[in-house]
Amino acid sequence: MLKIGIILGSTRPNRNGEQVAKWVLDIASRRDDATFELIDLRDHPLPHFDEPMPPMFGQYQNEHTRQWAAKIASFDGFVIVTPEYNHGIPGVLKNAIDYLYAEWNNKAVGFVSYGGVGGVRAVEHLRAVAAELQMADVRQQVALSMITEFENFRVFKPGEHNLPALDTMLDQVIAWSAALAPLRSASAVAA
Repeated sequence: MLKIGIILGSTRPNRNGEQVAKWVLDIASRRDDATFELIDLRDHPLPHFDEPMPPMFGQYQNEHTRQWAAKIASFDGFVIVTPEYNHGIPGVLKNAIDYLYAEWNNKAVGFVSYGGVGGVRAVEHLRAVAAELQMADVRQQVALSMITEFENFRVFKPGEHNLPALDTMLDQVIAWSAALAPLRSASAVAA
């Protein structure tokens, strides 16, 4: 069974992302073609990138990096839930991504974003990062407007119209995760 991580990409106090990530997990957990786990970056407090460059696969100096690497390596694909901050992604998310390289390779990734214009610019930023990490980013994304999907900009009340996009994105992440399995196996043997 494929294992998909849902990464909550914000650690701000009173963040909206927790509501969004739990919604994604709730919908995804109804499926029987993969298992899903929420990865909250608050549970992985990584300091500003502090590994010597370049870190070799599995040869990390710091225990927090080894734990983060083991967590990410355990998944076949990801859904990243991200807000948009100043036309980009949160620094904490970029930092967490940059800690690793090989552990991201040959895995699918989909995006659920939120912001004034649905967080679409943050996703465009993430697509470029994913390409460099040899990840397969899926076409379908879920873009949630702070104006229409959040009451008073704080309480997440997703419209039913978001479900087809979420289901399609999950279908694509699962299909690509399965398709990339032989490449992940070959990489594991080589390491």
